[in-house]
Amino acid sequence: MPPHVSFVIPVRNDAARLQRCLASVVENDFARERIEIIVVDHGSTDGSVDAARASGAVVLNGTGNSVAALRNQGAGAAAGEILAFVDADHQIDRHWVQTAVEILTDPQVGAAGSDYSTQPSPTWVQRQYDSLRRRPRRREEVTWLGSGNLAMRSAVFQQVGGFDSSLTACEDVNLCNRVRRAGYRIVADPGLRSVHYGDPISLKALFFGELWRGRDNIRVTLSGPRTLRDLRSAVIPISNLIFLVAAAIALVLGHLLLTLVFIGMAMVPAAIRATTMVRRQPQGGFRVAAQSLAVALVFDFARALALVARGSHRARRTA
Repeated sequence: MPPHVSFVIPVRNDAARLQRCLASVVENDFARERIEIIVVDHGSTDGSVDAARASGAVVLNGTGNSVAALRNQGAGAAAGEILAFVDADHQIDRHWVQTAVEILTDPQVGAAGSDYSTQPSPTWVQRQYDSLRRRPRRREEVTWLGSGNLAMRSAVFQQVGGFDSSLTACEDVNLCNRVRRAGYRIVADPGLRSVHYGDPISLKALFFGELWRGRDNIRVTLSGPRTLRDLRSAVIPISNLIFLVAAAIALVLGHLLLTLVFIGMAMVPAAIRATTMVRRQPQGGFRVAAQSLAVALVFDFARALALVARGSHRARRTA
């Protein structure tokens, strides 16, 4: 008999996208009676609760102050041997559940998922933002996976203590760090494809999104494995912030050339990132290169400013 799979989906005022997400879960090529859907609602007033109940989901009144706490609440009520964490603005592929079950039969694998795919007919910012992601063509081991498209054995989730509810962002990286420390592998598989309808539609939305997502980046990174690869996401924002502050001081002191040098040094990681983004796209050219650089610069500078400015989820959603 196949294992029981429990989906945990947090939501707040996102009825239309939640309905699409739930339909993709229900329509999966897996025995419906072996799928449990738990929607953790955080004070919605738009009909999200009705949409959840119409799909046969169990609805919990979310009481946490972070999305990590909401996911923990849902996981605590779940009966499945496998926990599937999917966000309300996602749409999973038809064979998602079967693929997750197959991967997690390996006792050495603690978590499985895949990087998100951006929505159909994306804006140019969404298209370039999507090229930041590295999606494997075949099953491979990775260091972390996003919590909007993640499957875990319930026993492993409990063993590592679940999500850190004190984190407002980067809770997925933190969880995956602890899964790896417990001796398990984390696997990405293209069969676990999930379309994300929440990618930033503009540079403004990208800036506020990364300003919010980057707020716990240093804390989480420094608490994880301290290899150069793992620490890279902390080193780049710190160095960028130092260069930007140095550029501002040089400008105030009237050293224009030195100002440009510091700004140029801060742009180097973004230029390298943009080069990788261009290579991942089927078509290149000056326009794609310029768009990639714009997205990479906003991404990096927002992550740097997140070290000193507290981004909010409300500002992110408004943008």
